[in-house]
Formats: sequence, C-alpha cells, structure tokens
Amino acid sequence: MTARPGVELARRPLHFFLLVDCSGSMASAGKMTALNTAVREVLPHLAETAQSNPHAEITVRSIGFATGARWHIESPTHPDDVVWQDLQPGGYTDLGAAIDLLATVLTVPPMDERALPPAVVLVSDGMPTDDFDDALHRLAALPWGARAVRMAVAIGQDASYDTLTRFIGDSELEPVTASNPEQLVMALRWATVHVARAASSVAPSGPPPAQIATAWPEGSEEATIW
Repeated sequence: MTARPGVELARRPLHFFLLVDCSGSMASAGKMTALNTAVREVLPHLAETAQSNPHAEITVRSIGFATGARWHIESPTHPDDVVWQDLQPGGYTDLGAAIDLLATVLTVPPMDERALPPAVVLVSDGMPTDDFDDALHRLAALPWGARAVRMAVAIGQDASYDTLTRFIGDSELEPVTASNPEQLVMALRWATVHVARAASSVAPSGPPPAQIATAWPEGSEEATIW
C-alpha cells in the first residue's frame, strides 16, 4: 500500500531504550541466553507497533550494565534494522550507571524537541550494587526523564521487585515477572509494546498475561526454574 503524502513527515520521534542486566548472576540457569533469544523474538512485535502507528517513528537503543554500563546499541535504529548481538554476563549490577548513561541522551540536543516521551524497559535479575536511587533522582530531574514511560521485567525470584517498582515510578503499574524462558518472551513482549503505545498516546496494551502479571506467590518454587 502506498503511504499517503505527508504521513512520514508528520511522524514524531519515539526513542525506545532497553536497559539489560548483564551481571554475573545472569549466567546461571541460562538466563542471559534466554534474554538474548527473547529480545530477538520481541523486536518484530516492536516493528509491527511502529508500522501500525502513523504518528510515531520508533527507534531502538540498548544499554548493557554489569560493572559499569555501556551502549550495546548506541545509534537510534529502526526495529526492523536491529541486528541483536548476544550480551555476555559477568560483573556487578550497576543499574545506577545505566540510568546515568541513559540520562546523557535525554536532553535537547540530542533529543528532538518534537519527540514523543521516551519509552524505557529495564530487565534485571538482581539488586543494584551502586547508587541507584541518586541516579533515578537525576533522571527524574530532567524534563525528558520525567516524561519517560518506564516499565520493568523481573527475571527470577532474586530480582529486587521494590527496586524495579521504584524505577517504573507509577503507582498503577507493577513489574512483570518471568520464571522461565517462555514467560520471559511474554513479559518482554508485553512490556515493550506497552511502553511504546503509551508513549505515543495510543491505547496501551491490556494487562499482562496472568502468569506474569504479579510478584512471586508463596509456595511457587516447584513451578519455577529461576
């Protein structure tokens, strides 16, 4: 189908950021392998969200954090063009460093004044080992940081649910959890589509699937592998 004249020009930038925990604990029980696979499976769904929204031009960037933080995908890239290189686990869980690195690009410039609120998904299996709270306050002090739509995915029962809840910063939203690779794909897909749609003022996706909607229930050990 041929796009209508002017549709592309009307689109506003929507920057999607994926913050990925690469700490040493992600090496256990295949969590890092499962996460790399889940990202590859989720990217086409993000591309579909981008294609179906005539108002937003979605691009992807990613930060990996362990001992310190680094750009994994530094240049804004259309979801269809992302070639996901496997992240490798090892080190601490410096979430504060990841948030500070994210904050460096949430100013004008490099942000476009016309941009939609940034969409950010955090995926982690542990507790921060650096100054997470101060970094979060610095992020919230930025106009674009305050406007960002944030969601978090908890991997395994050892994830710091309270930390992820504070990262989201919305009393009506909770982290989604995953106890195995299949749930991780569902959780990451829901979180990704949710923030992209919410940031672009399109009705967000409905509630997450029941099996990944809430924190860990009592007596669930037999049903989990992480």
